[in-house]
Amino acid sequence: MTNGVIMQYFHWYIPDDGSLWNQLNKTAHELKSAGFTVLWLPPAYKGTGGGRDVGYGVYDLFDLGEFNQKGSVRTKYGTRDQYLTAIKTAQNAGIQIYADVVFNHKDGGDETERIWAEEMDWNDRNRPVSDWYEIEAYTKFNFSGRGDKYSSMKWHWWCFDTLSYNAATQRGDKLYRIKNNNFETEVSHEHGNYDYLMANDLDMGNEFVRGELMYWGRWFVDTTGVDGFRIDAVKHIRSSFFRDWLNHLRVHFGGRELFSVGEYWSQDIEALHGYIAASDGRLSLFDVPLHFKFHQASRQGNSFDMRSLFDRTLVKEQPSKAVTFVENHDTQPCQALESPVEPWFKPLAYALILLRREGYPCVFYADYYGAQYHDKGRDATLYSHRFLIDKFIKARNEYGFGDQHDYFDHANTIGWTRLGNSEHPGAMAVVLTNGESGSKWMNMFRPNAAFYDSTGHIQDIVYTNSDGWGNFSCPGGSVSVWLQK
Repeated sequence: MTNGVIMQYFHWYIPDDGSLWNQLNKTAHELKSAGFTVLWLPPAYKGTGGGRDVGYGVYDLFDLGEFNQKGSVRTKYGTRDQYLTAIKTAQNAGIQIYADVVFNHKDGGDETERIWAEEMDWNDRNRPVSDWYEIEAYTKFNFSGRGDKYSSMKWHWWCFDTLSYNAATQRGDKLYRIKNNNFETEVSHEHGNYDYLMANDLDMGNEFVRGELMYWGRWFVDTTGVDGFRIDAVKHIRSSFFRDWLNHLRVHFGGRELFSVGEYWSQDIEALHGYIAASDGRLSLFDVPLHFKFHQASRQGNSFDMRSLFDRTLVKEQPSKAVTFVENHDTQPCQALESPVEPWFKPLAYALILLRREGYPCVFYADYYGAQYHDKGRDATLYSHRFLIDKFIKARNEYGFGDQHDYFDHANTIGWTRLGNSEHPGAMAVVLTNGESGSKWMNMFRPNAAFYDSTGHIQDIVYTNSDGWGNFSCPGGSVSVWLQK
């Protein structure tokens, strides 16, 4: 969609009181008015932690907060009815919904099974380090609270290929490959083979597993009416699977786009290109290399060369497949992939993803609303940048059109222009710096035109000269967005 903006409508530490779906009911129209076009919602199915689980410890994909399983009926975010109502409310307000899909693993098995397995080297997963022997694994999933409603399939050891918890020893420090079940191909080559991430790893070579996931996709879209997907941990799942899964759903639902973005967590741009090619371009990817550029720039201050900001990023090299972001639930403080962008740089980073032509930007809930929490012996605060994000989205929707010209010619102060089109004739100039206050001469192709700083950082009006050039400035360590009056 033209100038679409996603919001990741959760962070890791939102309260586990079952209130998120009801909160969305109340805020959907407000978010639409702010200019958001899509909400990415967290995993809506029952996790092994029941009503406390963020959703990535998947137990039952068919339990959307309907059955008494894992100690609760509701999920962390609410009940099935509240979820479906929230989706409908948002869609009626004009906002699309992307659902979070976690297919890599299942956790919280109901019973153990005795299985034959061999230990594999964690760092070279193609190398066995033991003989075959019996272990005890929580690989039996009965879903006793749900029974056969929606699906009669029960999961057993043969649905998985790898795990790391041996119930007999009550330890999870060894990597076990289940006998007769092989590691996936078409996955990341890190550690020799990066099929295994956590819990009980699904065997995508098993036709029953693939068939159940195809069926679940049809059931889920039929049930919820979602518009697309955010897909978790794609580097650990054979690349052809989601190509086939999305093809299946798009055909089944009469050619609906069902836009999908995958999480391939790697700074290696070639790995991202490789996955896009291997999956026939069926899904976009989050621009992880760009996130790390923001993280690095925010830590290095004015020693970071701003001219290099987009080098080796997906948004520069394959912009049509890049979903850009500043922060997410995994990178926030106290999380596994912690790599936060420092608060001073976040306005610059959001200007860089929201006000440029390339990429499909995603705003993080905690950067919009703020967050405070305590974990791992630390207090963490994420500050709200809503004031400026709202201004950036408004500028994007009114001025983010037409040709773009870059002025990335200084190590600290950079800028660009958007020149508008016939429907949106206004021009925009953006200038930002990671050093002292700076300015940049930029050609607006509009002689003697007046521009104002929509951020409010600078009160003076800038007038272009008779040739259409203007000298646009911004405060130190900040950004200014100059809009044509």
